[in-house]
Amino acid sequence: MTNNTTLLVIDDDPSIRRLLQINLQAEGYTVLTAASGRTGLEILITHQPDALILDLILLDMDGLALCQRVREFSDIPIIVLTSRSGEDTMVDGLHIGADDYIVKPFSQKVLLARLRAVLRRASFSRSTEDSPDIVRDDVVLHCRERTCSIGEKSVKLSHTEFKLLHILMSNANRLMLTDELVARVWDSEFVGETQSLRTYIRYLRLKLEDDPEIPKRIITERGIGYLFVLREKA
Repeated sequence: MTNNTTLLVIDDDPSIRRLLQINLQAEGYTVLTAASGRTGLEILITHQPDALILDLILLDMDGLALCQRVREFSDIPIIVLTSRSGEDTMVDGLHIGADDYIVKPFSQKVLLARLRAVLRRASFSRSTEDSPDIVRDDVVLHCRERTCSIGEKSVKLSHTEFKLLHILMSNANRLMLTDELVARVWDSEFVGETQSLRTYIRYLRLKLEDDPEIPKRIITERGIGYLFVLREKA
């Protein structure tokens, strides 16, 4: 079985690398591995895989720094592996361009599901490259560049951030149920898992809101969902 998708795993733990390689190859993926950040960068540049699975704790460099370095020249989908489950760690990963995160220890089923989801989000980003910009008040979502601008301020979006913001802005002033957003951004099998959605909403607010603690664009209806609010015209 093959799906013509090449993955790169960067992890300094040989048992984790081998486990991931065996299990992912069994699903039809071509799997490249690296035990260090520097070797991983070389493989990434040379082979240009379709997705990167990156441990945040490496012997030769910090995984967040490596992720940031990758984002300087590539928009490859990145799933970070972390043993730190705090939301601040997750937000740090999103800040430098990760598309998703998995907390160790993790199950193979969860990894495969998140991998499929992040590859779909990357495909969604590519499919919208010829779509017109979405303009809502002073916020502009640039589909080709996968960026968002507010006045002179422009920010790059990960594949996950882009898809979530695309859905919210396309449905401006419509309350989007939490489960609906999770199903559309991740997949229906993730319905009920709200931590990732809350984390990505938090980070979009850091990028879009004047005061992320008092949001005026992306509003929470507690226990129900979220909506992108348009200003009332005078």
